[in-house]
Amino acid sequence: MLPEHDERMPSQNAVIAAISTVSRAAIFSSSRLSTKERPRIGMRARSTLSKLWVPTGGVSATEGETGHGKLIRAGFLRQTQPGIFQLLPLGLRVQNKIEALLDKHMEAIGASKLSLSSITSEELWRRSGRLDKVSPELFRLLDRKQVPIMLSPTHEEEITALVASTLKSYKDLPLRLYQTTRKYRDEMRPRQGLLRSREFVMKDLYTFDASVDSAISTYRDVSGAYRAFFADLKIPILVAEASSGDMGGDHSHEYHLANPVGEDNVITCNSCSYTANDEVATSREACRTHQDPLGSGIGLDGVRVWRGISKDRKTLINAWYPGRNGAGLETEVNMHAVKKAVPELDTSVSDAERSWGETMSSLQHTGLHEAQIINVVDMRLMPVFQEVEEDLPVLPMAKGTPRPKMQTTTVASHTGQGLNLLRPVEGDGCPRCESGQLRVHRALELGHTFYLGARYSGPLKLSMTLPHAKDPALVEMGCFGIGVSRIFAAVAEHKADERGLNWPRAIAPFEIVVIPTSRVTEQTLEFHDELTRPCGSRRGFDAILDDRKETFGWKVQDADMIGYPVVIVLGRAWREEGVCEVQCRSLSLKDDVAADDLAAHLDKVLSQL
Repeated sequence: MLPEHDERMPSQNAVIAAISTVSRAAIFSSSRLSTKERPRIGMRARSTLSKLWVPTGGVSATEGETGHGKLIRAGFLRQTQPGIFQLLPLGLRVQNKIEALLDKHMEAIGASKLSLSSITSEELWRRSGRLDKVSPELFRLLDRKQVPIMLSPTHEEEITALVASTLKSYKDLPLRLYQTTRKYRDEMRPRQGLLRSREFVMKDLYTFDASVDSAISTYRDVSGAYRAFFADLKIPILVAEASSGDMGGDHSHEYHLANPVGEDNVITCNSCSYTANDEVATSREACRTHQDPLGSGIGLDGVRVWRGISKDRKTLINAWYPGRNGAGLETEVNMHAVKKAVPELDTSVSDAERSWGETMSSLQHTGLHEAQIINVVDMRLMPVFQEVEEDLPVLPMAKGTPRPKMQTTTVASHTGQGLNLLRPVEGDGCPRCESGQLRVHRALELGHTFYLGARYSGPLKLSMTLPHAKDPALVEMGCFGIGVSRIFAAVAEHKADERGLNWPRAIAPFEIVVIPTSRVTEQTLEFHDELTRPCGSRRGFDAILDDRKETFGWKVQDADMIGYPVVIVLGRAWREEGVCEVQCRSLSLKDDVAADDLAAHLDKVLSQL
């Protein structure tokens, strides 16, 4: 039994109050506990470089070092085998911040986050018709029951099958689902670090709508979210018209960062907003050639050929084009345009003549009826091609060799217009305006948006009931990807300078590094704690303290290599007058700032980064 209340005993509230008073005194009295030992209730642990694994040193800079090389030297990642990388603590912080920023913009358009398995069914890919098209890039496995499975390079089939198993009515739409997961592609030549690797992280958004109009509206919403995301990164993005390729669909844009290490070409106009990748880009000269062919002035010496071969090696593709354009400049064939005309073209083969010779040798005994030649003719040659065809080197072999069956393609099957096989070059006229000239940019693709229509909902039977409709209708889909790993690597490449990496605030491992010029003291720790502590509506700054037992000069060089947006130096002026030095490499500033003005000053600087 509980004892009866005794007036001499203190009340329960009084005991609690007394304990609380003693506890606060014990915790916060600097005479009992040092700042190093003091628990900080409701605050995250102090971030110090002595407690964070950052393996810098031991890796020498190379001549012409890329952003990837700097990521290695600065301790962000390590390579284990070609195309496979381990993220270290600094690298993981960058990746996590990219993902958090994507979450913010996906939630803003009403998307729900999920996580699909990295293992997928070959049968789904067979049903969608993609299995054979991308087979060389797949990591394919057999389980113990000999059932074929694979590591997902992308998840269109899986998400379509998942939604098909649950969706019944148009009332369940629109639906927007996204994930950020690891993907796998067996790249033939992994290169440039995270820019082209075998394992990578991507954000994929899949959208489902009841009508074409609704799907296009969704496409615009997502495009706006993508632009806002890249604006937060403060990097210049080119939004280019693009081909849908193996993804399918008929509405597509790519998001590129112009950079010399890029593998893509993006074409822009210096006068209007025309922007397209080189797969779909054209020029004013090409547009006018439809009405005014140039071929009448081209002789045999002016005709050039580019040769390719089909995936089964039984078809030789000859692409015929003029050696010079209307301005008299040397031309280049656009391989993407040739593949659009002949989809079975294998663009990975660099020596088509050799492959064709091997094919002809192997078919000598069985006959040449399985082999064929396809001549793809640029529209500028239309008036003269038939006149000079007999004199052209159609076969890359000695005269007298029997010719396989031959066909000639001169128009695009989907438009009926002549074929433009030339790659746009610097200075060509813009196809959208009369005054503009085209510019060619090397670029890194960071994101891609596709309106898919019924490309996947058809073969995978994703349908819905509609009001007043007798039969189910197919769901309209969209797919929207952003390469998290590629953004990581591309931003590092784009922002780096001779001193090291140089991160934008939004994805920097830490916004600020604090470097004391002498040993770390109680006052140094208090400064860092105040910097990171929330104050009113303002969150604390994302700062780390360099408390390692290294020289001040070494720490400054290391900070430059890691690429913190802001460096705060605590020197003699801080110890004697409470004035610290704020440095920002991106803005080329070095300011002396009093402690009372520091928060406002940092807000102003960081808002520009």
